[in-house]
Amino acid sequence: MADTRGPLGEIGEVLGELDTLLKNPDVGAALAERGVNISLALVGVEGLRAYLEGDKERAAEEFSTLAEEVTARLAVARDIARSKPS
Repeated sequence: MADTRGPLGEIGEVLGELDTLLKNPDVGAALAERGVNISLALVGVEGLRAYLEGDKERAAEEFSTLAEEVTARLAVARDIARSKPS
């Protein structure tokens, strides 16, 4: 975010901290146990950052990528669950 002072700067700082936190191996391991893909989470953070910066085109692209990937992974998980013997 361009504005490093005031509330917009604080938002940028928080998103930076979230980015750093998501890259922490312990956090990554804990989220992976829940089935969360860190790379996709980071794409979501970038989408939010772009949106809050007013770059709606980049935000739409990032969120679209995130939605497509999550949807595809969910479909695979559902297929695997259906194919398991009861």
